[in-house]
Amino acid sequence: MVICKYGSKMALYVVATPIGNLGDMSARALEILRSVDIIACEDTRRTVQLLSHFGIRKPLVSYHEFNEESKAAELGRRIAAGENIALVSDAGTPTISDPGYRLVRYCRTHQIPVTSVPGPNAAIAALAASGLPSNEFMFVGFLPPRKKERRDKLEALRAVACTLVFYEAPHRIREALEDLETVLGDREACVVRELTKIHEEFVFGKLSEVRGRVKELGELVIVVAGAGAVAPPPREWTRELVLKTLGISRNELYELFFKK
Repeated sequence: MVICKYGSKMALYVVATPIGNLGDMSARALEILRSVDIIACEDTRRTVQLLSHFGIRKPLVSYHEFNEESKAAELGRRIAAGENIALVSDAGTPTISDPGYRLVRYCRTHQIPVTSVPGPNAAIAALAASGLPSNEFMFVGFLPPRKKERRDKLEALRAVACTLVFYEAPHRIREALEDLETVLGDREACVVRELTKIHEEFVFGKLSEVRGRVKELGELVIVVAGAGAVAPPPREWTRELVLKTLGISRNELYELFFKK
C-alpha cells in the first residue's frame, strides 16, 4: 500500500480550480501549483490565464479527451521518474466529467502516489443550492446528445429514487428538459446557469415551468427530484381516500375512532 505524503516527490496531484469566481481558488491548490514540476491541463490557453492571475509560471502539458489514452502512460512514467505533476481541468474538479481517469488509474495500478486537492465542483455547488433533497443523489453527467439515446438513458433512470444531477450544453438544454419531462414526468427541478459568475441564475419549479425560463447560454447544471420525492397528499384527499376504501361515512369514521 502506498501512502502519499503531502509535499512528497513523485506524485500526481488532482487539483480543483474555480468554476467561475477566482476567489474560490484555495491556498493549498495555489501552493501545489507553485511547487509541482509540470501541470497537465485540458486547454493550455485557459490554464495560462488562470496561472497568470496568480503569478504562477510552470511548464504545461496538454491533456484532453482526444489524447488521454496515450498521454496517461507518458505522464505516469514521468512521475515514476521523480517528477511532481498537477492535473487540472478547464474548471472545477478534474476527472468529474473531465479527462483524468486514465492518468489516475495508471498511477494507481503502477503504485504511483495520487492525492486529491479538493475544491469547486459544479454538480455539488448546484445541488447544495437547489432546494432538492441532497441526502442521497446520483451524478449522471452529460446526457447523450441524440434524442433516442438520451431518452433510453432517462428511461433507465426513471425509477431511481434519489435526486439526479446532470450537466448539459446550452444548445441542447431545451431538448434535454423536454425529454426529462416526457420520460421522468413533471418533477421538481432546478436549472443552474453560470455558477459563481456574474450572470449566475437559479431557475426552480416543475420541469414544465422551467423549460420556458432557462436561457440557452453558459454552462448548465440540471438538478431533478428523484422518483421517491413525491409530495404527501393533502389531508382532505387522504381522508376521502380512507373513507372510500373502508366504504363508510365521515360520521361512522368518527364513531369508530373517536367516540368513547
